Amino acid sequence: MGKTIILEGRDGAGQHTKMANQIAIAGAVAGVAEAVRYAESAGLDLTRMLDTISTGAAASWQLDNNGRKMVSGDYAPGFFIKHFIKDLAISREEGRNRKLKLPVLKQTLKMYKMLEKQGKGDLGTQALIDLYREVPLCPVPQED
Repeated sequence: MGKTIILEGRDGAGQHTKMANQIAIAGAVAGVAEAVRYAESAGLDLTRMLDTISTGAAASWQLDNNGRKMVSGDYAPGFFIKHFIKDLAISREEGRNRKLKLPVLKQTLKMYKMLEKQGKGDLGTQALIDLYREVPLCPVPQED
């Protein structure tokens, strides 16, 4: 599956590392979708915007890959929404067991579940951009 193998430690540490990874990805994809939607609303050339910000502090795999897929409308799954929901739900339950408040995880899981209810569970995680394109733009509570 991969070329790099890292022993994370005691029993279960690998699974918890995967959960931490999925939480980080969820937040990163949501950030990319939000940035793309903002750029769309500002009338920017989306490819140029991605080219520009992907070489600075915002650079990430999610921005460079899923951001470009969002812009082009490519929702083919690199990772299925339905499987991402499963991972995020496990992460949420483990967080609850540890009495952690994980607001990014909570909100992104809610958003992906909304996509699944719309029949989009077999799309890639980058389809999150669809929620940002709906009116209202996103189900995230606004506090200004």
